[in-house]
Amino acid sequence: MESRKLSLLFRAVGVVLVGLTVGLVLDVRELSDALLGNGYPDHWRKSGLAGAPARAAACILGGLSLLALGWLYRLLFAPLELLRKPEEVGYVAEEGRTRAQAANEVRRRRKTGDLPPVYPNGWIRAKQKHVAHCHRAEGQVGQVWGICEQVAVFRAQDGTAHVVDAYCPHLGANLAVGGRVVGGCIECPFHGWQFRGEDGKCVRIPYAEKVPDFARIRTWTSCEVNGMVLVWYHCDGLDPAWSLPEIEEICRGEWVYRGRTEHFINAHIEEIPENAADIAHLAHLHTPGIVSGTDLRYTNSKTWEFLRHDWKVDWMPEPEPNRHCSQMLVKHSLTVFGRRWPLLDLDVVARQVGPGVVYLTFDHSFLGRGVILQGVTPVEPLLQCVSHSIFYQSGIPPIVPKFILRAECIQFERDVMIWNNKKYVSKPLLVKEDSAIQRHRRWYSQFYSENSPRLRFQHESLDW
Repeated sequence: MESRKLSLLFRAVGVVLVGLTVGLVLDVRELSDALLGNGYPDHWRKSGLAGAPARAAACILGGLSLLALGWLYRLLFAPLELLRKPEEVGYVAEEGRTRAQAANEVRRRRKTGDLPPVYPNGWIRAKQKHVAHCHRAEGQVGQVWGICEQVAVFRAQDGTAHVVDAYCPHLGANLAVGGRVVGGCIECPFHGWQFRGEDGKCVRIPYAEKVPDFARIRTWTSCEVNGMVLVWYHCDGLDPAWSLPEIEEICRGEWVYRGRTEHFINAHIEEIPENAADIAHLAHLHTPGIVSGTDLRYTNSKTWEFLRHDWKVDWMPEPEPNRHCSQMLVKHSLTVFGRRWPLLDLDVVARQVGPGVVYLTFDHSFLGRGVILQGVTPVEPLLQCVSHSIFYQSGIPPIVPKFILRAECIQFERDVMIWNNKKYVSKPLLVKEDSAIQRHRRWYSQFYSENSPRLRFQHESLDW
């Protein structure tokens, strides 16, 4: 509520600023005369140019002020939206080559290794194309892809989100491209067939006397939790075996949305959560301060070695009835010139629920409380879309959670550079201190079944 009031205040200041600028432009001739003393030459006055330079200066000053005000508003109040392109992060482009060329070459030439099944069973966050945040108005339709399926997500006029196959069974039109919501149905943009969201049954064909009983579209089991739309996937068509927990602070409006990031990762889906059990990589990859950036060729630069992160981590699976969950307990501290700053100590509990959803909850005595929700969506067998959305205490200035999300993004992009260029090793060479990695693989194997799809061939062209 407090940040909303400040947002309104900024808008009011902007309106006042516009009014002052207009007033200056209208009254600027007299101001120019006063500043120039003797005024403008007669031929300037006759031609109507008297006061023009001052008017132009006033307009430029007003425009620059509005731009500065807009930048300040976005910095302090607007949610952080950082959406990376597939080739934007994690690739090294040699001289004369673009990042997209480097990414495509890596995808074509990299060894894949002996891979586990590529699509695990469980709740998968819907990857929504051209939709910013899933708090959308009723009546909108979004196109979603994942687990090699294309589906349409739409919000009925009662506010309920539904997920159905994207292609109309009539003649194959994409319901998410031009389709519209009518009551609790989605209408095909091609011929106007209407399909009910709750069960997929066709309820209206504008030009037909009767709707066939067998006319229906496939519906997907879905839920909307903590601002996320999720789809249940199981290769054998089994019903959901567990549900996703709701965060009470989000439901009550105490924690509000402050931004999200999105990355594409060229790796097997299991590589991403396995990082939680790879404790040793934190001390090597994530110790350099965030100011040293994300390019691993320069993160250990001596320029920034005075700033270091220290990590103490433990990973463990949860017992029944939550065997589908695991936890990573993180204690973070920051040292500057070798001196620890207790004010920046941070405890994080990263709880993974199923194969692709993680709750990163943190509690700080000074910076407040919040959660980052991570969702991993398999777009292709070896291409994952990872999103992070942050919800934070409403009374804390938005710049605080935005900074936390940006710092997390920098650390995450260091992992992306590793993932995008590595191969999966099914039988890794491990030492005793790596035992958590093997335990994590045993835990994650519960999300595969006998019929889980595997990568049978490699495409000749995977260009972006």
